[in-house]
Amino acid sequence: MKKKVYGLVGRNIGYSFSEGYFAKKFAEEGLANCRYHNFDIDDIRELPEIIENTEGLRGLNVTIPYKEEVIPLLDSLSKTANAIGAVNTIVISKKGLKGYNTDQYGFRKALKPMLDIHHKKALILGTGGAAKAVAYALRKLRIEYDFVSRTATDVIFSYECLNKEVFDEYQIIINSTPIGTYPNVVEYPPIDYSLFTRNHIAFDLTYNPSETEFMKRAAQYGASTKNGYEMLVYQAEKAWKIWNKK
Repeated sequence: MKKKVYGLVGRNIGYSFSEGYFAKKFAEEGLANCRYHNFDIDDIRELPEIIENTEGLRGLNVTIPYKEEVIPLLDSLSKTANAIGAVNTIVISKKGLKGYNTDQYGFRKALKPMLDIHHKKALILGTGGAAKAVAYALRKLRIEYDFVSRTATDVIFSYECLNKEVFDEYQIIINSTPIGTYPNVVEYPPIDYSLFTRNHIAFDLTYNPSETEFMKRAAQYGASTKNGYEMLVYQAEKAWKIWNKK
């Protein structure tokens, strides 16, 4: 059987979920010809060299900070990836490099079981590639949303703007930033956590640690919490299907 290689492209990704997940998957499913590697790079412009020099490379996942930066290096995008403006999955074939976004699928699948009738509006902490995928998923779920960043604009909240009035209106709070990710586990987004209630969802896309400070602090005031692990599993399986579709 021909060797099939897959991998993850990112920066400082030693902690990554993907390598261990796919290694276990390949072992359990008897896929002896499949391998998964981390490609930890300092600049996305190193990607063409990786592709050229890695025999049997069929597909890649892309993580922080390259989900947007990778797009100019690709030959085409799926409709969803183009709409989002961020890529986390690449198919490598004779036709070239095609970018997809499975983050939005994973997030939607993970969030949906938590939703109640009053969960109609969401705040997305962060404005990067992950935030764009979250926004797309929320549109699919017909949930209104706004972004939160350190600097306010006409269309973006600043963290300082998040008061009781805002929290009463937005009852899903999603951390799409890397704040609180291992090894910086004591960090958390700068919001007033006493504003959370039992009606709130606090969803953190981070999965390492399994309970972030963002989640802990929101849970103290009754919020339902979830980390990004389920989302990662869903997006990984979706990526696997895309890599291997006929």
